[in-house]
Amino acid sequence: MVAQHDYAHQLLAVFRREFNREPELLVRGPGRINLLGEHTDYNGGLVLPASIDKEIIFAIARREDQTCRIVAENVDQSFTFRLDEIEHSSLGWPNYLMGVVDQLQKARLRPGGFELVFGGNIPAGAGLSSSAALECGLAFALNKLFDLGLSTLDMVKLGQRAENQFVGVNCGIMDQFASMFGRDQAVIQLDCKSLHHEYFPFQTTDYVLILCDTGVKHSLGDSEYNTRRNECETGVGILQQYNPAIRLLRDASTELVEAHRNEMPGKVYQRCRYVTQEIQRVREACELLLQNDLTAFGQKMYETHDGLQHDYEVSCPELDFLVDQTRQDDAVLGARMMGGGFGGCTINIVKQKAADAFVERMRAAYQQAFNLELKCYPVRIMDGTSELSF
Repeated sequence: MVAQHDYAHQLLAVFRREFNREPELLVRGPGRINLLGEHTDYNGGLVLPASIDKEIIFAIARREDQTCRIVAENVDQSFTFRLDEIEHSSLGWPNYLMGVVDQLQKARLRPGGFELVFGGNIPAGAGLSSSAALECGLAFALNKLFDLGLSTLDMVKLGQRAENQFVGVNCGIMDQFASMFGRDQAVIQLDCKSLHHEYFPFQTTDYVLILCDTGVKHSLGDSEYNTRRNECETGVGILQQYNPAIRLLRDASTELVEAHRNEMPGKVYQRCRYVTQEIQRVREACELLLQNDLTAFGQKMYETHDGLQHDYEVSCPELDFLVDQTRQDDAVLGARMMGGGFGGCTINIVKQKAADAFVERMRAAYQQAFNLELKCYPVRIMDGTSELSF
């Protein structure tokens, strides 16, 4: 991809104005989608993400001292810190960048000071992992700029640690992995336990991926997320009694869960059933991609949504409404909620020729049902974090 679009030129102009010189490097850090494999990551299971054409672009150059000067073009804010004085900022966004620098220093690597302008077109709050794009883009840029010798996997792990330890968000590794390892017209089957990954073709010449953003985020999210993790761990503890090799739900089968359902308290059985079924669903879906059977793949997406709605109980009325609107639409192969749940986006595979009509119909139906504006984003699967020419 060549940085010919207007936004890259805009960032370059801001860099020249702010720092009165040319940047040395231009980098794009993409957001990500996840086609299948929801809530399987912290259970050591399989996920199926891809990097997309919604991205953050970084224009950066070295300084000769310990100072780091950053301009966030989207929000028209700037921030300065020194390499030997890294402290949390109440602004929020600088912490994702300082976290990366902090982790480099903890790894006994020595990046120098720098000047940076960044900005992008990843929609806020849509669950496309702008935080991972920030972390991975900066790690990539500093690695190249200061010749730090990090591998792609090193940078993925570093980005995750930055978010876990400095920002304080207990994310899994999928977001950073997808942002760095993405490949054009392919999805990544990532094993979140071993980090083994394989690419499967996802060529959508006749179809387009469209995200429908509910615009809501129900407050249940964080507390219920922790509850789901605890319920899964309870299930693992019960299943371990019958197979000590089980350390995570990915080590168990749906058959084993069924055999011991009566020993599982509360909603533990439903949670374990969903996770084990979803991991198997990812495997089956990848075989369908090898056969180029997007129609059957789309049905797997509906199965995932039904599991998330009824067994895992992390959906919400707005998400369910949007998915239900597509079930009788011949132009839609598949749809489901994407992400943690309780709001955010649905992801839809839509016939290219019907895309505009789909968006128009969905917006009208959502406005009528919830009196809310529905934002829709077509996304294209593209390569992961990379250098741009300018």
